[in-house]
Amino acid sequence: MKELIAGAYDLHVHSGPDLLPRRMDDLEMAQRVIDSGMAGYAIKSHYFCTSERAQLVNKLYPGCQAIGTITLNSSVGGINPTAMEMAGRSGVKKVWFPTCDGKNEREKVMSGVYKKMPYWGEIVLQLQEEGITVPTISILEDGKLIDECFDVLDIIAKYDIILATSHMSHEETFALVKAAKERGVKKMVITHVDFPGTFYTIEEQLELSKYGAFMEHCYTTFATGKVDFEVTLAQIKALGSERVILSTDLGQKTAKYPDEGLLEFAMKLYENGFSEKEIQEMTTKNTRWLLGK
Repeated sequence: MKELIAGAYDLHVHSGPDLLPRRMDDLEMAQRVIDSGMAGYAIKSHYFCTSERAQLVNKLYPGCQAIGTITLNSSVGGINPTAMEMAGRSGVKKVWFPTCDGKNEREKVMSGVYKKMPYWGEIVLQLQEEGITVPTISILEDGKLIDECFDVLDIIAKYDIILATSHMSHEETFALVKAAKERGVKKMVITHVDFPGTFYTIEEQLELSKYGAFMEHCYTTFATGKVDFEVTLAQIKALGSERVILSTDLGQKTAKYPDEGLLEFAMKLYENGFSEKEIQEMTTKNTRWLLGK
């Protein structure tokens, strides 16, 4: 059933080289994309812009389209218009708002909400032990978006970049998505909507979809027991394949390869009543539209 992911893009892949341990590097991932019949993948780093890596991968493996991204964490200056402008000029196609440095995510992780401390959490603790400041980031002050956020949104709109909401609070997400729509951002993704730290109800997802946003469901969320697959299934059915994209969030040292995870995800949906056409919409059609393909 490889046809379920034929021509697909996985827009959430943690490949190496990275500060965190990864199962595969970009060269191995590119070959796996080609062998699986997929079209490409987005290179996610919590710390660095990956557009230069993507350019090299695409030169070496023309059968794979690697996508450069940036994540607005402290290592790039947070909500930093200059970093965003440089990323846009370098060909970045997707921007994640704060992940590990987001105030919402950091508070949840450090308070023990998750059963296991993520690798990036260990890096934060190491830096703090060395006396290195690792500030948290919020895009709101007194309930309003900070000025830098509007500048970043204008750059995202200028370069037609995909905006991903990452690990922000719901208050931040709704404020950002509304402002993004008003400032001409056309492509938005609500990051792993069924993940415990960002969990959105079906009603909230339907509201966000009115702004044109796609709901992202990642393989790792249910595969690692963070949510029951029945919950994921119910959310996808409620939104419909036209407003959903399937990603994996894979690359962890002990996990499956992203192409394996995406195919397994697609197969599980097929076995639970989704048609091949609907699955192709979530793996291929919607992701290609987001990338302007």
